[in-house]
Amino acid sequence: MIGLFLGETDFPKLIIKKLKKKKIKYLIIDLTKKNIFKNDSNSYHISIGQFGKILNLLNYKKCKKVIFAGKIDKPQINKLKLDLKGIFYITRIVKAAKKGDAAILKELIKILLENKIRVISSILFNPELTLKKGIYSKIKPNKDDELYIKKGIKILKKTSSYDHVQAVIVRKNDIIKETRSGTGKLIKSIKKNKSQNGVLIKFPKTKQDLRVDLPTIGINTFKDLKSKNLKGIVVKGNQNIILNRKDCFKFIDKNKMFLIAK
Repeated sequence: MIGLFLGETDFPKLIIKKLKKKKIKYLIIDLTKKNIFKNDSNSYHISIGQFGKILNLLNYKKCKKVIFAGKIDKPQINKLKLDLKGIFYITRIVKAAKKGDAAILKELIKILLENKIRVISSILFNPELTLKKGIYSKIKPNKDDELYIKKGIKILKKTSSYDHVQAVIVRKNDIIKETRSGTGKLIKSIKKNKSQNGVLIKFPKTKQDLRVDLPTIGINTFKDLKSKNLKGIVVKGNQNIILNRKDCFKFIDKNKMFLIAK
C-alpha cells in the first residue's frame, strides 16, 4: 500500500494512473482546497494539521511508504484544524514555516519518519516524466542565450534550500526571480519584448530533497513563454518533471523555441 499526499497539477493523476496499471494499492491524503480527488474511493480529504487522523489511517492501512506530489499550498497556520497530534507537532511546523515552503515539507518528512513511515521519490513509478541531459528541440541556443543560461544557473545555485525560488527569467536587461506565486505568475508578470529573446531556467533548489517538489513544466509553460516572446527553457537533467511531453515537443518546434536539460 502506497500513501499519496497530493496537491494540485496533473502530476498526481499520472501517478494514480500508473499505480492502477501496475495494480498497486494506494490511498490518497487529499491536500487540495477543492478536494479534487473526492471521486476516488481511496481518497481522504484531511487537514495537514490533523496528524493523528493521518497517522492512524496510514497505520490502519499498513502503509509504510508515501509520496508527495503536486502543488501543495503553504497552510495558514492560524486556520489549521488541529487534533491532539497536530497540537503536539504544530510548534515544529510554525518554526519551519518561518524558513519557507520547502522547510515545511522537510519537517513533515521528519515527522513521518519518526512514525516509521518513509517518503519515497515522487517519480519512482513515473520515471518517463523526467528528461535526461540533452537538447529536445530543433532550435539550439545562440551565444546570447548561452550567456543568459549561465547567468540564470549561477543565480539559482545561490538560492537557499529553504527558499521558494526554483526558476528565473534572464533577458538582456532583466533578471526576474520566481516568487511564492509560482512560475506561471512569474512569466505573466513580465512585459512582452518585441524581439524573441530571454530564457527561463527552472532547477531544483540548492540541497533540495529530490524526493519531493521537483520543478515541473508543461504545455501551458511554453504557451506562456511564447506569449512574452521568450525563447526557451532550461531544466536540470533527471531532476525535473515534464507534463504533456509530446504536445510540448510539437509546440516548441513549431514556434522555434528550445528545451534543454543540463
